[in-house]
Amino acid sequence: MKTFGFAGWSGSGKTRLITRLLPELIDRGFSVSTIKHAHHNFDIDQPGKDSYEHRQAGASEVMIASETRWALMHEHRGMPEPDASALIAEMTPVDLVLIEGFKSHAHPKLEIYRSTLGKTLLHPDDPHIVAMASDVSLADLALPRFDAEDVKSIADFIERHCGLNRPAAPEVA
Repeated sequence: MKTFGFAGWSGSGKTRLITRLLPELIDRGFSVSTIKHAHHNFDIDQPGKDSYEHRQAGASEVMIASETRWALMHEHRGMPEPDASALIAEMTPVDLVLIEGFKSHAHPKLEIYRSTLGKTLLHPDDPHIVAMASDVSLADLALPRFDAEDVKSIADFIERHCGLNRPAAPEVA
């Protein structure tokens, strides 16, 4: 599976850009999944639910399934947090996996920079940043640069950079 990531400070618009890129890439015929790194001790389960009780009782994995979706929760139980590669290996194969977070993982990334945050660029310290999207020009950088709102151009770049091949249109009889 091809991977492409998004880096930026909190509040820079990573999630917003990804949620706007997903329909654009899917409309182009690509199957796309996402992986999001949570920086906090998050929980998608709730006390009082059966699945929560299973985990609290010691289950290593709990799968919840319905007619519309399924989810698998895996407890680390003292093991180190898996890196992005290990998690991607658990996913169903698709054309492209978009990665939000996992800053230290060695995958190509687009940095989203918002001048209004008053933060420094991540680019000089991350050799895996291959392009920039910003609300200012950043003309002095030797990387491809995009307006942070230009979803079509960013999707074009990801398609080219990842070597994605659009599926052939079905032949009409």
